[in-house]
Amino acid sequence: MSQMALVRVTLICIQAVCNQMAFTPPNPSIAPGVSRFNIDQPYLLQIAPLVAKLHQRMVWISASFEILYYLFTLISLPLTGSPVCLASQPNIRLTAWFCIGWTAVILGTYIRLDCFRTLQQFFTFDLTIHPEHKLVTDRGFYRYVRHPAYTGSLLITAGLSLSHMTKGNWSTECGPLLIPCSGFIIGSSWFLWTLAVGLSRVDAEDKEMRKLFPQEWDAWAFNVPWWFLPGLI
Repeated sequence: MSQMALVRVTLICIQAVCNQMAFTPPNPSIAPGVSRFNIDQPYLLQIAPLVAKLHQRMVWISASFEILYYLFTLISLPLTGSPVCLASQPNIRLTAWFCIGWTAVILGTYIRLDCFRTLQQFFTFDLTIHPEHKLVTDRGFYRYVRHPAYTGSLLITAGLSLSHMTKGNWSTECGPLLIPCSGFIIGSSWFLWTLAVGLSRVDAEDKEMRKLFPQEWDAWAFNVPWWFLPGLI
């Protein structure tokens, strides 16, 4: 049992590190010659950076409590009444949903990091135009969908929801999601928020790229009509 718990905590730490890597900007948004999109950003996009920072902190906080819970059980400290666990008989374990979620986070991280490498200096978290900007259409995941970085974000968000907000996890067995269905509600809301931000950003990005590279963009949009997932959206 202790070996399984150790495996679980190790996977949680790997997951937290991957999430940090995936949502750490590879390039500064403010640099010589770089300009932001000349658009009125909707409120959704204005608060997105703040929500992203909260997202990172919440993942680390949840991972920290998972580690603390493991250490308490390892050295046989009482859990009942401690700040580590609010329930009297928690059943924290490695579940199928956790494994599916963890895999989604790893895959989403791989996709986002590949996008960082593919776009290089052109990849910024803010909507910006580089002085040497060009349309990348024939490398990496951009050959299959036009906005694969958001595909990665959706996979990570869905994965974290499954690995932290389903039965068998600290938040639902010991922490703030003890109330039935609360994990499903918060996890679904989190995913829908990520999807809404992604849709707002791709609409703005597509319009700007079409202005800058009209013929090239039209050809790419014709050959690669999908935003996130081929055949779906």
